[in-house]
Amino acid sequence: MSRKIEEFKPQNPDEVSFYTCGPTVYDYAHIGNYRAYIFNDILKRTLRFDGFNVLHIMNITDVGHLTSDSDEGEDKIEKSARLESKSAAEIADHYTEAFKSDLKKLNIIEPKIWCKATDHIKEQLDLIKVLEKKGFTYQTSDGIYFDTSKTKDYGKLAKLNLEGQEEGARVEKNPEKKNPSDFALWKFSPKDQKRQMEWESPWGIGFPGWHLECSAMSMKYLGETIDIHTGGIDHVPVHHTNEIAQSEAATGKQFVRFWAHNEFLLMNSGKMAKSEGGFITVEELEKKGFDPIVYRFFNLSSHYRSKLNFTWEALQGAKNSWEKLKGKFLDLGQQNGTPDEAFIEKFKTAINNDLSMPQALVVMWDVFKSNINDFDKRATLLEFDKVFGLGLGNVDEDEVEVPEEIKKLVAERDKARVNKNWEKSDELRKEIEKAGWLLEDTADTSRLRKKD
Repeated sequence: MSRKIEEFKPQNPDEVSFYTCGPTVYDYAHIGNYRAYIFNDILKRTLRFDGFNVLHIMNITDVGHLTSDSDEGEDKIEKSARLESKSAAEIADHYTEAFKSDLKKLNIIEPKIWCKATDHIKEQLDLIKVLEKKGFTYQTSDGIYFDTSKTKDYGKLAKLNLEGQEEGARVEKNPEKKNPSDFALWKFSPKDQKRQMEWESPWGIGFPGWHLECSAMSMKYLGETIDIHTGGIDHVPVHHTNEIAQSEAATGKQFVRFWAHNEFLLMNSGKMAKSEGGFITVEELEKKGFDPIVYRFFNLSSHYRSKLNFTWEALQGAKNSWEKLKGKFLDLGQQNGTPDEAFIEKFKTAINNDLSMPQALVVMWDVFKSNINDFDKRATLLEFDKVFGLGLGNVDEDEVEVPEEIKKLVAERDKARVNKNWEKSDELRKEIEKAGWLLEDTADTSRLRKKD
């Protein structure tokens, strides 16, 4: 797809159809997961900034995602239910609400429609029936599979070379599969146990495969061809490749016009993932004294298609910059002026250049250095924040974090000023400025802001 977003033309001039792969709600999402949803939010906000209406859909996977991408292993939801001694429904509801709570903390706009896999079993069964009628399925002892050899261009998104491909060493082989790349559309419930989540089907009691839900639900709400589909880069070789195969086999039409994938968040030079045995949640950020908005701001420092390395030191750097931004914004006063057209055009050029947030941040800092009046600066920055989503308009002086030792110095200096001890007052001012803070004196007290 063209990376110039202003050149984008939706199928319907009045509305962009936008589908996002949502979470599998078996555990808390980690900040690596949220890099994807911050990226999605920035994309949606940019489309709106450019004047598009956006119909945004996100799925909630609450059944069918097994512990192996090869359609083997235990259902992640049922496994979590077993380990936590809860029902599958309780697990899904709890982690769904936790996910939505984190989205609010990160100032991520919710989708227009949330769609749960378990609420769309009929749509998924209907899609399998269409694929069966067209000759794309076959049955094994454990389920109904999609035959990837029946498609002409399987793997085109990931540029997969299927010649000589074997099932990977990291997963168990299924001897009944015709091709290593074939994937489950419907899995039969084990004969020796009853699952919490299972349904009747023409082929037997079971549950849908992980990939099926996105095709079935996107078709229901967005039609057979979607304008934009997003997700993490790890979805490309399996999940999104299989979505394309089953969707285009069923409809004979292009499934997605434009794909957009974000790169990994790295920690200790490796991908942050639950399977790696450790991850950081939004709650943990808060416990360490970081407002979740600081993490959002941290993400703006890197392009979404570049890997981003997370360290606590880097996050502290983002926090320092965020505090500086809030202070400088508050210095502009409370009255709005008129957004500066020249800066708005520079900002549009940045965000429409494949969502170049680092470039957009440069434009933002340049506003502060410019000669336009403070009221117009404030109005211009508030326009930018419609895309950044930092909540600048809600910032007040109490939110600017000042170290306790600096607060004590300011209070001591205010006391010296009241007592007309000007020599001590000047000494304390120099000490405060040496620590990186500037003082603006008023009649009764002093106003503090971070140095540039």
